[in-house]
Amino acid sequence: MGKYFQEDIETMPQSEIKKIQEQGLKDVVKRVYENVPFYAKKMDEIGVTPDDIKSLDDITKLPFLTKDDLRDAYPFGLLARPLKDCVRIHSTSGTTGKRVVDFYTQKDLDMWSDCTARALVAAGATDEDVVHVCYGYGLFTGGSGLHDGSHKVGCLTLPMSSGNTDRQLQFMQDMGATILCCTPSYAAYLAESIEKRGIKGNLKLKAGIFGAEAWSEDMRHSIEGKLGIKAHDIYGLTEIEGPGVSFECEEQDGMHICEDYFIPEVVDPETLEPVPDGELGELVFTSFAKEAFPLIRYRTKDITYITHEKCKCGRTHARIHRLMGRTDDMLIIKGVNVYPSQVEEVLIKRGMEPNYQLIIDRIDNSDTLDVHVEKSGMLINSDYEVIKAKEREIVSGLKSMLGIYAKVTLVEPNSIPRSEGKAVRVIDNRKI
Repeated sequence: MGKYFQEDIETMPQSEIKKIQEQGLKDVVKRVYENVPFYAKKMDEIGVTPDDIKSLDDITKLPFLTKDDLRDAYPFGLLARPLKDCVRIHSTSGTTGKRVVDFYTQKDLDMWSDCTARALVAAGATDEDVVHVCYGYGLFTGGSGLHDGSHKVGCLTLPMSSGNTDRQLQFMQDMGATILCCTPSYAAYLAESIEKRGIKGNLKLKAGIFGAEAWSEDMRHSIEGKLGIKAHDIYGLTEIEGPGVSFECEEQDGMHICEDYFIPEVVDPETLEPVPDGELGELVFTSFAKEAFPLIRYRTKDITYITHEKCKCGRTHARIHRLMGRTDDMLIIKGVNVYPSQVEEVLIKRGMEPNYQLIIDRIDNSDTLDVHVEKSGMLINSDYEVIKAKEREIVSGLKSMLGIYAKVTLVEPNSIPRSEGKAVRVIDNRKI
């Protein structure tokens, strides 16, 4: 383990973790009730007071919080500390509505860097490593989160941000980067670029920490094979903290939640009732240790399941499975539930890169699904008949997976737009 492996915390018995969470829950409920009118109003509406929260089980008495609540409270309505105590903000992109802003005290930032340092060490980082961070910096949480964690471990940190692939690959070679941090779609794109340039032999990469998008196990294996690394998942969201809320260890068997800072729940997205370990549901978080912007029972809309079994690595904190998608990512097309990850699985199994876009329209009261897929490998220079044969192969695979017809078009490399290194997966024109 690296020198930042916090053995006393990361391997403590679940009974001790629950004591920390129980006290943290009592404290944060009292704090927000007294200092955040928004919370006080929501609790008063259902007749709950801080005195009603006596154990961890009482968390179910508290109201849920949604992204709409955060938008309604924008910008300062959920602050639990005076603005003068805050030292940084981060924000969502605002592409689906009003931005959501998260505030941090210095203690909050220290906590966050603890979490990302743990993630880096779990991926094999020590103070001998060079961490290449090409998540976006700025208001996006990705770059800053892994950057600060890398410093805490003592790594040499390359603050590359996203884009400018030529520069990325130059520094990756010149500085001897050993750990790559970015979105999985950008990692796949870098792998293509490395293969095209024939420079894999010049690289020292041994591990990658990839998040901010849902990605499949097939995509993991594809990236690992092309880059010659071990690819680790990491999870976070702007509203709660950023990357580092949970992360994979060397076992790659679920993401360890930093339970000394967060309380996880998994609930049925329809009934909002808790579901047992191992059953799929919507992930809910309470960030009880946050000072400036603690959230109670925040509905992430991410679909996963949880286990509290001790991991083979020795860590005892609960783990969540790789995200299966989001409740708001699910598309209903011709009455069928469709997740982008299903399309990705079909593409990878047919030798395609996971660079694709779904375009949904409604024509004459009937839904249509167009799938644009970037050409890769030998397809880039293939003739018309070869291209059409591959398109028909993918159409057949999608029909088998989804049960509906999708038109497939192979498009030129790099023609599908990316933002902050993330692929724009879905364009649903029915909503416009």
